[in-house]
Amino acid sequence: MKEKIKEFVLSLGIDDVGVASVKDYKSPRSPDLQGIFPGAKSLVVLAYKELSNCESENMQIASGGRLDALEFARSSNYRVARFLEREFKAKAMTVPPSYPLHMSYETKGTLGDVSLRHAAIAAGLGNFGRHNLVIHPKIGSRVVFTAVITNLDLTSDPPVSEKLCTDCNICIENCPAHALDEEGKTDDMKCLKISQPYGIGSAIRFWTKFAESTTEEQKKMVRDVNYWRLYQAGFIGFQYFCFNCIKSCPIGQS
Repeated sequence: MKEKIKEFVLSLGIDDVGVASVKDYKSPRSPDLQGIFPGAKSLVVLAYKELSNCESENMQIASGGRLDALEFARSSNYRVARFLEREFKAKAMTVPPSYPLHMSYETKGTLGDVSLRHAAIAAGLGNFGRHNLVIHPKIGSRVVFTAVITNLDLTSDPPVSEKLCTDCNICIENCPAHALDEEGKTDDMKCLKISQPYGIGSAIRFWTKFAESTTEEQKKMVRDVNYWRLYQAGFIGFQYFCFNCIKSCPIGQS
């Protein structure tokens, strides 16, 4: 059964796939999977290579490559879930590659309901690097993950035992936000200010200032390029403007 699932996944053009039993999935912060999907037994984790767009200094092009990957990942997730339902009469729930996220004062929108990093590790698709992202044995750091949770009882793939990170610290040196200075921890707020400059934090600051401004100041604010970028982000959604940690990592790059 597991090999048939993998064969279908790879036929979609997805770069790699791994399987994890729910009992092997360990996330220190995300909620229990049984609260999301009572009866969940396994995760089918899908890996997608980032496009070379991430190397571009043009942030519209760089961000566009990530959006392309996310669009493909979402559609692939659905197709895999439907395959499990049709072929094996299973139940299957998709886990998105990014948004929507759980928004609360406690998490500040930085916590996914399923940790795709920990799912990938449990599924034998890599291990953590110094940048606290998963390094894939072949793809390296330029990888995006999604997952499908199912009630099919599947065994976990063997974990990657070899340490893939070389501790070169290039990712730390190239982080403009200094979000990786403390080993084993990413300062999410520092990262988001640089990587998502037109996210919810910027929107809150803009509209707070707007509400406190005079009519003439408000007119100037909505004619400013900063507002135009916020407006664009409002309907495009998830946008990354910094890829330094993944594009500088030499692992998997020929």
